[in-house]
Amino acid sequence: MRADRLVSLVLLLRQHGRLSATALARELEVSTRTVLRDIEALSAAGVPVYAERGRHGGFALLPGFRTELTGLNHDEALALLVAGSRRGAQAFGLGSALASAMLKVVDALPESYRDTAAGAAERLLIDPETDLLSRRLVAEEVPDAVVAEVLRAVFAGHKLRIHYAAADQPPKWRTVDPIGLVTVRDRGYLLATRSGADRTYRLSRIRAAEELAEPAQRPDRVDLDRAWQERSTRFRTGGEQVTVLVRVDPARREDVVSTALAVLAEESDPDGRLRLEVTFQDPRHAEWALWQLTADAEALAPRWLRDSLRNRAAAIAARYAASS
Repeated sequence: MRADRLVSLVLLLRQHGRLSATALARELEVSTRTVLRDIEALSAAGVPVYAERGRHGGFALLPGFRTELTGLNHDEALALLVAGSRRGAQAFGLGSALASAMLKVVDALPESYRDTAAGAAERLLIDPETDLLSRRLVAEEVPDAVVAEVLRAVFAGHKLRIHYAAADQPPKWRTVDPIGLVTVRDRGYLLATRSGADRTYRLSRIRAAEELAEPAQRPDRVDLDRAWQERSTRFRTGGEQVTVLVRVDPARREDVVSTALAVLAEESDPDGRLRLEVTFQDPRHAEWALWQLTADAEALAPRWLRDSLRNRAAAIAARYAASS
């Protein structure tokens, strides 16, 4: 990987003009001694890098040492820079590679596009780390070794052996045929088949992975968007679905509809409230969705849901009463 680091070093000097060994080490995530060795290697290879001594000194390149991309217009450059700001690559362990690629793109832009495209990209923010309520959106951590093996198997079309921990279950080894990778809200998923059946695995639950030499049994081409939609539909319509009858304030109707799987019936009560018959993924989903609506909604049926919500409210009331 030293060659990639040397290229990144040159590009950093191209963009910043002059950087100290300490600053370069910080950017490249290496020691200052490694930076000095890399500078020597560049000089030996004929790259015009030189040192400037003094308080504001550092390393720099002779003016004019650059290459340019031709045929890349402003909008195309902007699209690349905005794409580079997305965090999806982090889910697949490609964050550093993406940052390096964006550095190369910016450096290679014609002078007339570089400043305007970079400035425009600063005006766009994609997927910030917090939402408007300051809730932090934390990406799941996936070991680099796991991501590397999964990526190799996906790109090479080989079978993959994974040590996977399904929800509430101990990890087990299984061999799958990888199809592709999907990232949704900073969560990475492996789409695969196992014994011919579709399977979806969350990357953060893969404890270890091993690319096998055996070719994967999979189609030559795949429409990942369609495959993901089909699997999402099966997930929403499977499991322990429950049907709930709920009275809700009309102002909160969309909150119910957006979280439910389906609306089976709807009518208005004499007092203006809406009576909805909806389905949820499972009992926990139903309880969570209606609890968010507080007094704006009332579960009429089934009885177990009314009891569960009442018991939860009573426990909270008792907790606050005891502390007063």
